[in-house]
Amino acid sequence: MKYEACIGLETHVMQKTRTKMFCGCKHEYGAEPNTNVCPVCLGYPGALPVLNMKAIELCCKAGLLLGCEINPHSTWDRKNYFYPDMAKNYQITQADEPLCLGGQVMAEVNGELKTFTLERIHQEENAAKNTHVSGASLIDYNRAGTALMEIVSNPCMHSADDAFAYIHALKLIMEYGGISDCDMEKGHMRSDVNISVRPVGQEKLGEKVEIKNMNSPSFIVEAINYEIDRQIDLIESGGAVVQETRGYDPDRGETFTQRTKENAHDYRYFPDPDLLPVEISAEQVAVWKSELPELPVQRRERYVSELGLPDYDARVLTAEKSISDFFDAACKQTKQYKLVSNYLMGKVASLVTEKGIAIGESRLTAETLAQVAELVGGGAISSSAANELIDVLFNEGGDPKAIVEEKGMAQVSDDSALEQWAEEAIAANAKAVEAYKAGNAASVNALMGYVMKQSQGKANPPAVIAMLKKKLDA
Repeated sequence: MKYEACIGLETHVMQKTRTKMFCGCKHEYGAEPNTNVCPVCLGYPGALPVLNMKAIELCCKAGLLLGCEINPHSTWDRKNYFYPDMAKNYQITQADEPLCLGGQVMAEVNGELKTFTLERIHQEENAAKNTHVSGASLIDYNRAGTALMEIVSNPCMHSADDAFAYIHALKLIMEYGGISDCDMEKGHMRSDVNISVRPVGQEKLGEKVEIKNMNSPSFIVEAINYEIDRQIDLIESGGAVVQETRGYDPDRGETFTQRTKENAHDYRYFPDPDLLPVEISAEQVAVWKSELPELPVQRRERYVSELGLPDYDARVLTAEKSISDFFDAACKQTKQYKLVSNYLMGKVASLVTEKGIAIGESRLTAETLAQVAELVGGGAISSSAANELIDVLFNEGGDPKAIVEEKGMAQVSDDSALEQWAEEAIAANAKAVEAYKAGNAASVNALMGYVMKQSQGKANPPAVIAMLKKKLDA
């Protein structure tokens, strides 16, 4: 029997707010543990929450970017559970009336554009961070109460490839939209993955298994593939899939049982008595719509239609917001768009990988890369010299023109020097000359190679070719 997997993701995204969701404590990564806390986020009796309106704005803007309907009236609920990472023993969330309804994420999967539908986006607060060390559990409440959105998809994905493409597309939209930094290593974005299998053609979904707190796209792919195989094997051997929560062990490449899945009634949801509903007017939604930034797909289209880049370049450049922003900044200083693109995808990408740092952490700036492109485009330096120059700028910084002069990188276009090198090349390469005169036009490349070697790469290649042809055709 053939089976179909049905996969849905509940993706938690930490928003870029200066303070927490319901109090004035700093939202700051890497601070000394348990220093950004107060009676509200520590759950002291009598402490009252106050809404962070910036978080509400970011959640609604995320919804608009994803084509959601903004709920004009949303409410707050308490989700009760007794884990040490939630000091007040309940989480403020939105159960029945979330901020955003519906929506979709479009992503390319193996060359095919697919649309993955959303159920909702709701606002809530984050839990504290547990660290397990030598049999003990340490808790840092700095993260407790930070602003957190939950983006809930429908069970509309059917493979690990679908889920990977969905997560990647969602991450880019959140980054480009300024909603979140989406740094998975810092826990800014993590997903609970819901998986079930059913016979092909059956409408009813199979029993669902949830894999919690996945913060790596590659681990999500591994866990989904393992879990699909596990459930199919279990069914075909006469067993039954049990609704439960599982974890994923990347070292063993396996999922494992954590606990029987709680149902909604186990959380004893009830309206939060301390918070009023959020009322959002159509006028406010219109203002937020007018403030939405350019998304990756729009940037790709602009790079192709306005800057004349190949579609491949546009896709590579927009795959990471920091690179795309760097490219845009450089293109404000030069019209050598293709050269800037080539260097970002080539030499700069190589240095970023080699040094293990982000482009913004290097000494290279968008302005100096634009100057390099201008030097190459104007024939002042060769492509090989440009790579050497970028290396210096990336590691040390400086003024490109001054470095070119100091290191003698300038390309030679002087006719007298080129004429001498051309005559030497013709005298030293009789066979190539004979071949050229016999009609083999490509043999001039051998002569050019000789000139480039003699000039130590400083001769201007187009000028060399022109000079050689002038001499040979005389």
